[in-house]
Amino acid sequence: MERKQPILELQHISKSFAGTRALEDVSLEVRPGEILCLLGDNGAGKSTLIKVMSGYHEPTAGTIRLEGDEIAFASPREARQRGIATVHQDVGSIPLMSVGRNFFLGAEPTKGVGPFRWFDEAKANEIALEQIARFGITRISDGNQLVGTMSGGERQVLAIGRAMYFGAKVLILDEPTSALGVKEASVVLRFMRQARAEGVAIVFITHNARHAMAVGDAFAVLIHGKVAARFSRGEKTREEVLNLMAGGEQMSELEEDLENIH
Repeated sequence: MERKQPILELQHISKSFAGTRALEDVSLEVRPGEILCLLGDNGAGKSTLIKVMSGYHEPTAGTIRLEGDEIAFASPREARQRGIATVHQDVGSIPLMSVGRNFFLGAEPTKGVGPFRWFDEAKANEIALEQIARFGITRISDGNQLVGTMSGGERQVLAIGRAMYFGAKVLILDEPTSALGVKEASVVLRFMRQARAEGVAIVFITHNARHAMAVGDAFAVLIHGKVAARFSRGEKTREEVLNLMAGGEQMSELEEDLENIH
């Protein structure tokens, strides 16, 4: 099957801070209906790359293209308006607010006319529950339930579902499974597969090779701000993937992760 054209392209991106180069000549493509896994250990440059893609940092050099057009995001808000949504590891939800309120935070549905408008709580709750139920979260049945009572995986699904509801074309997921147990991580990975099936482009940033190999279509290994390798599912053996990563402790961790796949 012919692959779709990239929706987001990074071409020869570099980023420096006070003379220190955090990214160097990074080129990546993200396609609709595909999951690009960005693998790298702490300090590899993943966080800086996320901020460049999401409009928080302007690259020092290189070009970003969205749906074929060169673009320079002025802010994360502009990136979101153009369909690039970032869900960070800490999710950013407010524990003491309800599911419905969190889902529509900053974009609340209202009823009434003119100055006599108020938050449409029933509509917000109904839509929020519908959206998370679509992706397998059925334990939550009351939109007034506080988000703080939800599990880590459920909060990730709420945040990602919110981004998709508001029209995200590209989802940048920053270590969404890193703080989760096996069962909770499987919920998020299942959600990612479903989002991919709906045509969303996903950038999955992780240092967990097992999770990446379970869902990824394309892979990029980032080491010290450079792309050390790019490959597609099935193009590398387990041993070849191991050899792409750094040695020592990280190597043994990755080997253990990959061992669990087979």
